[in-house]
Amino acid sequence: MPISAAHAGKTYPPTAPYEVTRGKIAEFAAALGDANPAYAAAAPVAPPTFAAVLAAEAWGALFADPELDLQLKRTIHYDQAFDFVRPLRAGDEVTASLTIDKVRLRGATAFITVSVALATTAGEPVCTAVSTLLHTWPSEDAS
Repeated sequence: MPISAAHAGKTYPPTAPYEVTRGKIAEFAAALGDANPAYAAAAPVAPPTFAAVLAAEAWGALFADPELDLQLKRTIHYDQAFDFVRPLRAGDEVTASLTIDKVRLRGATAFITVSVALATTAGEPVCTAVSTLLHTWPSEDAS
């Protein structure tokens, strides 16, 4: 059975720890074209959207779940919001846990809202990234 409203509330195990490093922060800031000095300080913080890198790691579990019948190639990342407790910092080791919050089906399209809780390996909450994904199936496969 493909993803449905019945899957709301399903949570996946945390990702493997990801180490936020000075180099990764610098590369990400350079890719953004953002020269904010906080990203190159003695104790650098990551640009806020760096959290999307970690959230995307957690999406792997969603697309690997055979019960949901989701394909990344049929998915549009429609919306993104972040709720920070504190910035990501160089030296943080972070895991990401994904929960399916809501699923709405409209014909051959699923609107899927997921939240990814980012926390240090010591259990300190850092951020929650909430995304809305649109997934389509060929119309003959729609439930």
